[in-house]
Amino acid sequence: MEQAGAEAEAPRLREDASGREIPRSGGHLPGRGEAPGPEAGRGAPQETARGHREPPAPAGPPPRRMPRRHSVRGQVLTALRTALVGGELTPGEVYSAPALAERFGVSATPVREAMQQLAAEGAVEVVPNRGFRVARRTARDLAELAEVRALLEVPVMLELARTVPPEAWEELRPLAAGTVTAAARGDRVGYAEADREFHHALLTLTGNRQLAMIGDELHRRAQGPVTDGAIVRSVDLLADAAEHTALLDALVAGDLPVVEQLVREHFAGARRTR
Repeated sequence: MEQAGAEAEAPRLREDASGREIPRSGGHLPGRGEAPGPEAGRGAPQETARGHREPPAPAGPPPRRMPRRHSVRGQVLTALRTALVGGELTPGEVYSAPALAERFGVSATPVREAMQQLAAEGAVEVVPNRGFRVARRTARDLAELAEVRALLEVPVMLELARTVPPEAWEELRPLAAGTVTAAARGDRVGYAEADREFHHALLTLTGNRQLAMIGDELHRRAQGPVTDGAIVRSVDLLADAAEHTALLDALVAGDLPVVEQLVREHFAGARRTR
C-alpha cells in the first residue's frame, strides 16, 4: 500500500504499555498548587505555594503536542478506505496489522482498530493469527446492495420532495458539482467520497440520524474493487454524477414522478459504477 495518500502524512508515534501515545520528549508541567515564577520558561528555579523550590525546567522549546489516538486511527482508516476503493489492496489477499503499521509509521494498535471497523463494514474479513483478508465483491453483491439502497431511499426522497422547500435543495448544488468534478477526472476514490457526501446530505434532511448512518454504511459496503471482471469506466461515473444534478432539478421543481424515476434509475446503474 505504498501509494496510499495518508502514508506521508501519518505521524510517527510512541506508545506506553497501555497503548496511549506519549511525546518523545518531556518537559516540566506545574503540579497542583504550583504557580509559574517570574523566570518561568527560562530554566530558572520555581517556588511553589509551600515554599518548595523546584529544579530548573529543561531548556529548549516545549514538547510537541502529539495527535490523539483516535485521530491517528481516523487517519489510518481514511487511508485504508482509499486504498480499498483504489484497488491498492488486492481482494483475497491477507494483510497483517504490523506490516501495514510499518508502512504508515504508526504502531499496530490504530491499524488493528481501523481494520476492525472495516471488518464491521464488510470490507475485510478477520483471519485469526494472520491479519485481515480483503473481501471479494461480485457484481451480484453490488446489485443486491443497490436494491437495498433503493428500497430505503426511494420512499424517503418522495417524502422529502413533498416537504422540503426548493431553497434547501439548491444548497446541495456544490455537493452534486463535486461528484461531476471527480467523475470528469476519472477519480474513483474522489468520486466515491463525493457521492457518499451527496447521499448523506439528502438523508440528513429527514432529521433522522440513524437513517443517515445506515445510508453511509450501505454506501461504504458498495465500495471497493469488483472481482468478477466488472469494469468501471469514466463515462459511467459521469452518467452517475449527471443524475445527481438532474435529481436536484426535479426536486426543486417538485416533480415527484421524475424524482422517483431518477432515484430508481440511479440505483439500477449503481452496479456498473461502484
